[in-house]
Amino acid sequence: SGNYYNQGEIRKKELEQSCCALGIPASDVTVIDHRDLPDNPAVEWDPQLVATIVLEHIEANNINLVVTFDAGGVSGHANHISLYTAVRYKYCCFEILILFLCAGCRVFVLESVNLFRKYISFLDIPISCLLPRDALFILTEEETEQAKRAMWCHRSQLLWFRRLYVLFSRYMVVNSLRLL
Repeated sequence: SGNYYNQGEIRKKELEQSCCALGIPASDVTVIDHRDLPDNPAVEWDPQLVATIVLEHIEANNINLVVTFDAGGVSGHANHISLYTAVRYKYCCFEILILFLCAGCRVFVLESVNLFRKYISFLDIPISCLLPRDALFILTEEETEQAKRAMWCHRSQLLWFRRLYVLFSRYMVVNSLRLL
C-alpha cells in the first residue's frame, strides 16, 4: 500500500490521481495492503505469496498481458525485484504455465539498463532500436507529457533523484521489453 515512512494513505490517493492522469479509473486500481508485503526498498517479499496474489488477480480480472520488472527491478528496489521473482516463480510452475498458455496470457519484463542509458532520455531511442528486444514502446511527445503529469502526482515520493528521473529518464520516453 506504499506505507514506507507511514505514508500509505497519502500514497494511495497519489496513485489514484496518477492513474486518473493516465485515464485509468479508480475502480480499475487494486491496492494490496498485506502485512507480509511491506513497502521497503530493502525487503524482499516472499515469491510464493506475491505469486499467489498476482495469479488470483489475473484469474479474477481475465488478464491476458502482464508487464513487470526484470531481475534488476529497473532501480534495484528489492520490492520491484520481488515482483519479477514472483511472476517468474509462478510462470515456471506447471499450473500457471497451463493458465497462461490456455488464456493466451503473455508476460513481458521491463528491461533494466545501465545508469548512463537510464538518464539520457530520448537519446536512448537509437540505442534501444539497435538492441534485441521483444517489444519496444516509444512514447510520443504528448504521451511523455502525460506520463510526466502522472509521475508528478506522486508528490510524497518526489525526492531529488526521482525528480531527475521524471525529467531525464529514458523510461519516460522509451521502454524495451522481453518476453518471460
